[in-house]
Amino acid sequence: MRVLVLGSGAKDHAIVWWFSRSRLIDGLFAAPGNVGTEIVAENIPDINPSNPEEVFAACQNNRIDFVFIGTEAPLFTGVIDYLNERGIDTFGAPSYALKLEGDRCFARHFMNRHNISTPDYHLFSDTKSLEVFLKRHPGKQFVVKKNTLSPSRVMIESSNYDKLMEFSSKLLATDSILLEEHLDGMPITVSVLLDKNGYLILPYCSEYTKSDEADGGSATGGMGAICPISLPSQMQQRIIDEIIQPTIFGMKAEKLAYKGVMTFSIIISDNNPVLVDYHVRFNDPATQSFVPIIDNDIVELMEAIKTDTINECKLQVSTGSTVCVVIASKGYPENPSVGKEVKPIAPVKKFNLSSDNPYLFFGAVDDKDGKLRTCGGRCVSIVGHGVNIIKANSMAYSHIDDVSFDGAWYRKDIGNKFFEQ
Repeated sequence: MRVLVLGSGAKDHAIVWWFSRSRLIDGLFAAPGNVGTEIVAENIPDINPSNPEEVFAACQNNRIDFVFIGTEAPLFTGVIDYLNERGIDTFGAPSYALKLEGDRCFARHFMNRHNISTPDYHLFSDTKSLEVFLKRHPGKQFVVKKNTLSPSRVMIESSNYDKLMEFSSKLLATDSILLEEHLDGMPITVSVLLDKNGYLILPYCSEYTKSDEADGGSATGGMGAICPISLPSQMQQRIIDEIIQPTIFGMKAEKLAYKGVMTFSIIISDNNPVLVDYHVRFNDPATQSFVPIIDNDIVELMEAIKTDTINECKLQVSTGSTVCVVIASKGYPENPSVGKEVKPIAPVKKFNLSSDNPYLFFGAVDDKDGKLRTCGGRCVSIVGHGVNIIKANSMAYSHIDDVSFDGAWYRKDIGNKFFEQ
């Protein structure tokens, strides 16, 4: 099989690396790819992965059998439908299912129709009605999000009226907003592979989405993740019974079912699982944390989805844990600095050649004149691994200085709350 993975982020590097370990492929490509994917695959840097015509042309030129899309942009420009209509097998959600992620209000109504617990929410399309509502609920903490798809988790969480109004007014200039109640609890990310007959649950993760330690600061695209999360068997069964299975039933009933992946963002609040968001693709940085501990051949999983036998597959997971720490540019998430030279990284570490070192998955880093330079906000995911979270955390942070550039920063508490407990 000749495989093309679309994307250029750390999540896409992790997926390409997973494919590179398969014994069932004879060609592996990434478009546009990055400095990490070029180590294990052939990059096709001159195409726009969100342009269906360019992707199809790349498939023809490189005799591609299968296209994997794990990131959102190409999904929302119709690449999946375009390729499928032309006979190329794909992994990714088709256009008719995208509103589960791309329209938060629709998703909340869907959850309500199928008795899935979700935070209380209100949709607003003008500042006046929002102003009236907030003044009726002084001091209450809310989360504000764009109703439609937004990169890097564009949102604010506050009980301050002025902050909520200022942030919301900017969003309302171009879109409606979703205002939902704040919930305290443990965030859980669950990715589920789907086909017509069943599903396979991948290891549970917990993502760190705020910029500052102790979950303070601004919302980001993700500053770290740990995997797996140890949940009581009763809670795992509740997530299946109260969230995953009702969602799959509802998708079939409403003709939204597809083959691919569905990621559930859940909060365990007051010992109850509450669904916050659907994602019709893999999450970053959860993907970087679960890929290293899955021993299944990814091509075998893709073939099972194609033949509607994913429920017959047994997930093979190592007994260890991972801690993923994202190294970001100065100014991220508001205004990341770019063009900063990354100091040379030893090849054995850069190429993920030794299990004695953490895995490096590259994001916003490019190669200019033979030197690595930052080109965006979240630059490198460093993934420590070990027999438990303590050992994985220690590996990640003991090697954190392997990735060094002017202004580099990262959260220093990824995983702490789990082993401190």
